[in-house]
Amino acid sequence: MPRLRIRHVTVYRYARPVTLGEHRMMFRPRDSHDLKLLDTHLAISPSPSRLRWLHDVMGNSVAIAEFDASTDELRFESEIELEHFDSSSPEFPVEPYALYFPFSYASEELPDLGRSIERGAPDPEHRVDQWARSFLDTHGEGSPRTLDILARITQAIQANFHYGMRHEEGVQLPAETIISGSGSCRDFAFLMMEAVRSLGLAARFVSGYLYSPDRDGGGNVGGGATHAWVQVYLPGTGWIEFDPTNGIVGNRDLIRVAVARDPRQAVPLTGSWTGLPGDYLGMDVDVSVTQL
Repeated sequence: MPRLRIRHVTVYRYARPVTLGEHRMMFRPRDSHDLKLLDTHLAISPSPSRLRWLHDVMGNSVAIAEFDASTDELRFESEIELEHFDSSSPEFPVEPYALYFPFSYASEELPDLGRSIERGAPDPEHRVDQWARSFLDTHGEGSPRTLDILARITQAIQANFHYGMRHEEGVQLPAETIISGSGSCRDFAFLMMEAVRSLGLAARFVSGYLYSPDRDGGGNVGGGATHAWVQVYLPGTGWIEFDPTNGIVGNRDLIRVAVARDPRQAVPLTGSWTGLPGDYLGMDVDVSVTQL
């Protein structure tokens, strides 16, 4: 049960004062049985004329800032302290009927899971379909275990794809990630989400933070920025975390902030400004997750 401190700083720089529009933030982790918030602090400079909070359609905590001043620098600084309770794959009590693939969701759950099963990206050449089905081969040993399939997909992305941070907005199409063999954490999460959905399972995109302890001389990949991974719904155990960037099954080191049907719904910070195109000088992001 580690106690962690998260510091997330984003700074936008402009060549001359610009007019700021509305900015939408998703920095606050989702308080739950496996994560307990102890303290939160959000500082914005210049100070917004109005700051309001809401829960979006998925229940994520969202802050919306409005401004009435012009500035050549916009700074967001979020500090959070929390307790994190790890879970791992041996503790997942999957319902007997869902232990082996394929299975069907119960009629009382299916209406709520429907949109999480629908594919969200084009795959005209069925590259994602074929790639996902390659993990179903048990070499004649009978039906594969559902958790084993998901673990193999998670570990295959970690082992066979090259990780690299991308500063461009948005995510790659999953088929593009398969072709290139490389991507960022959000690209890998989107690929796994679509692969799992192609198998008829419910999956969601998750945005949050990654704790990178120095274990045996090596830590997790993807620290220093926000992180992305996947949740898959299995009857009896609910939504399970899978991080294909690091090969993690369960929520170890993963601090959940937002869950979404589509990656575009889980962007940590979005906003607008008015000025000349050349006024924008860039953005600096620094994220640290340390154990107290």
